[in-house]
Amino acid sequence: MTSLGLYNYWIVIALMMLGLYTVISRGNLVKKLIGLGVFQTAVFFMYISMGFVKDGAAPILTEGVEVYSNPLPHVLILTAIVVGVATLALGLALVIRIKEAYGSVDDDELQAMDNAS
Repeated sequence: MTSLGLYNYWIVIALMMLGLYTVISRGNLVKKLIGLGVFQTAVFFMYISMGFVKDGAAPILTEGVEVYSNPLPHVLILTAIVVGVATLALGLALVIRIKEAYGSVDDDELQAMDNAS
């Protein structure tokens, strides 16, 4: 199989690198959270890609079906999506509190204010 046949894994790699670059290079806390969300989405795509079975049917015993798809990766991703949304909401709530307390969401300014006091 050629590397172009695995295009979904190339998309996963590109999204992971984009998310990681955003987290590392940006100083704004909201942009860092967006980068974490992009990275998390790449992990979701990777698990879904690995769990795909060509011509796989739902794991229900019926006659004539020989290839079944494992539902566990999809269940794990649904759980991870719920946890990810809750974590993102908590992160945004913390950013709001930091903005109220310090007046900024830039990590360099926050560190300077923290070192000054």
